[in-house]
Amino acid sequence: MTGVMALARRSSTATGLALGVAADLLLTDPGRRHPVAGFGAIATALESRVWRDSRPVGTWYALALTGAAITLGAALDLCTRRLPLARVLVTAAAAWTVLGGTSLGRTAVATHRALDSGDVLAARAVLPSLAGRDPSGLGEPELARATVESVAENTADAAVAPLFWGAVAGIPGLLGYRAVNTLDAMVGHRSPRYARFGWAAARLDDVANWLPARITAALTVACAPAVGGSAAGARRAWMRDGAAHPSPNSGRCEAALAGALGLRLGGRNVYGGRVEDRPSLGSGLPPAGPDILRAVRLSRAVWLSAAALAVLARLAGRRA
Repeated sequence: MTGVMALARRSSTATGLALGVAADLLLTDPGRRHPVAGFGAIATALESRVWRDSRPVGTWYALALTGAAITLGAALDLCTRRLPLARVLVTAAAAWTVLGGTSLGRTAVATHRALDSGDVLAARAVLPSLAGRDPSGLGEPELARATVESVAENTADAAVAPLFWGAVAGIPGLLGYRAVNTLDAMVGHRSPRYARFGWAAARLDDVANWLPARITAALTVACAPAVGGSAAGARRAWMRDGAAHPSPNSGRCEAALAGALGLRLGGRNVYGGRVEDRPSLGSGLPPAGPDILRAVRLSRAVWLSAAALAVLARLAGRRA
């Protein structure tokens, strides 16, 4: 009987992950009513009360909010342990909440359309939805590069990583990962205010994305031929250039995509007045507007492959 229940839990979680992926593909994003936006509002309110220019305080902040998300996930997991249909529905809702692969592609396509029509101002207006860099002085080449780089990085952050943690830990993994990634986006960036307070959030995100980023790079190699890219080029750029990026994770994804599509990424980025000169990733030409669509197609192939692997891994696992 125990074996039957375990199998039911595995299949329920796997089915929920699959339905969550389908929902991400088919449904529009709820925008401000999104649960992640609600989590962000709570995090902002807590930050306003506890902020100090201190690593210990920032560590408490990151662990408290991440722990709360994991605890909520664990409670939902426990409540649905003997209710397979409820587990399917709750897992599907959690997966849809945390996945962002489709919205990533839609936003990148919106940038492409603006550039294709010659509307640089519209493309600049879209970019903050993808990347944290300052778009005000960017022309078409820089906007195309920023968009392609963001697609590469966020394929891991918005899709592959939550699917990985959903496969590993079910509902708690889905909610916990999204909490970590959201906090990194909010306070984990380099700035005078968050250099110490956001340190723990950034390090948690590095740890949570370490393996998913490398899975993303490997899947980029595997999927490159399906979109007319080069598997050998993806692997070569990943191995040669991936570690040159200041992030321990993003460079792997960006280098693999650059090599797959025959592009060269990297260069000067501006973040709120702070300038970073990043090394080149890949050895091709700088991205142009049409390369955004190529990047979106490759991203979609990668994260849907990750979804299939996550569902299969969950079915094969020993725990629900």
